[in-house]
Amino acid sequence: MDLLQLKYFQKVAQLKHLTQAANKLYISQPALSQTIARLEKDIGVPLFNRTGRQINLNEYGRVFLKKVEIALNALEEGKREIADMAGLERGTVSIDSTFLPHFSDVINSFRTFYPDVQFTISQTTTIEKKEQLLESGVIDFSISCKPINKNGISNIPIQTEEMLIAVPFKHLLANRKSVKLSEISNEDFIHFKKGHSFRDATDEICQKAGFTMNVVCEADDANTIKELLKSNLGIAFWLESLLEKDIPFHYLHIEESESQRIYYLSWSEKRYLSLAARTFQELLIQHYNNGDS
Repeated sequence: MDLLQLKYFQKVAQLKHLTQAANKLYISQPALSQTIARLEKDIGVPLFNRTGRQINLNEYGRVFLKKVEIALNALEEGKREIADMAGLERGTVSIDSTFLPHFSDVINSFRTFYPDVQFTISQTTTIEKKEQLLESGVIDFSISCKPINKNGISNIPIQTEEMLIAVPFKHLLANRKSVKLSEISNEDFIHFKKGHSFRDATDEICQKAGFTMNVVCEADDANTIKELLKSNLGIAFWLESLLEKDIPFHYLHIEESESQRIYYLSWSEKRYLSLAARTFQELLIQHYNNGDS
């Protein structure tokens, strides 16, 4: 049994398809099949159930995968720790971030001093998935609008911004500076699709205010929402950080105190953070605590 076999096994287990796994690993499908067969022979039991082109872990494979992932993650942590001991200023910082105002500015500032550090950034939709990525060591940090409340995971608030209401210039509320949520409970809304973190946050504050939004248009991005607002199809929740110099709509402050969006930085206390990751963490916290945004 060797390290390459374990990495190949992990990839097949993830993709559940030999040909797709072979393409990802840049080897031929027969070579991958032979490697998996040798691994199963070494262990003494089959690890997969094979149905046509589909290949799924059996009960032995599921148990073995958990141990393989622990071993591979430990080796990766070891590599990062040795690199830090050698004083290397390069490495990788892995982050899962739904959204954070001026986040790219922080990365650009960091890379000015550490140009050899690479970033991998993902976007997952649920807190549960972020938790799994942190605990497995796949990512160093998670940035989201909810803390991950689990033992071994630390959370600190790093940024707060105001939620606003955006209305077309011809709307009856366009002459107002602020509004109560109860005043817009019967309005038609344009919003992100369900599952988007901002949509989930606004659904929650509307429910606390005693109503459910009537969403007549759903969009994947902020630019589409802006265009729909121009068409007078409804009103929308908006974020302070997304306001531009030439705003194509009128915005109102929300009078309820719950209309703030807090961003949390989360990381696992049980995982080793590389020198690059720790340095970026310090810069990120300092940037937002000093109000540099």
